[in-house]
Amino acid sequence: MTLTNAKTIAQPIAEPAQGTPVPVKITFAANWRARLILFRALGAFLVMSAFAMWVLPGSVFSAEVLPIKAGASLLYLVFGVVLLTLEFVGERPDAYFDPIRREVRVLQKNENGRPQTVLRRSYDTLGSARFSERQVELYDVDGSLLMKLPLPSPEVSHALKGQLSGSVPISH
Repeated sequence: MTLTNAKTIAQPIAEPAQGTPVPVKITFAANWRARLILFRALGAFLVMSAFAMWVLPGSVFSAEVLPIKAGASLLYLVFGVVLLTLEFVGERPDAYFDPIRREVRVLQKNENGRPQTVLRRSYDTLGSARFSERQVELYDVDGSLLMKLPLPSPEVSHALKGQLSGSVPISH
């Protein structure tokens, strides 16, 4: 086995110019993956149960039970297929970090599809911010968790740290 010394060249993160602050928009992340796995597993179980009613040993085919069994298996099959094909396209709120007004706004689309402000906080009223590799947690002055946001890229993390660094205590 031959070992080679390969150096990787890391791309430097482009820093925004000092005079032009860049607004940052981050979308809240929901745990849709876990829900989707749970619903798919339940859907597969229902579909298998619909067929198992008819083929498992000990199945009763009497005239009194046949309509109930057919209705239950059809119901299991329909609900199972619905759960297997279910997709979540929920409207999640967006968090906007405004460098000009020095505030964070959480916007949610209303029933007309227009963004509506749900939460508005000045950077000065935030307690602290904790950055990890993939998310940022904003804490209130009393230490309670205000919001947890995913960071899509290191550039967004760097821009957000630059905005919050003067007003909010930052930890890693």
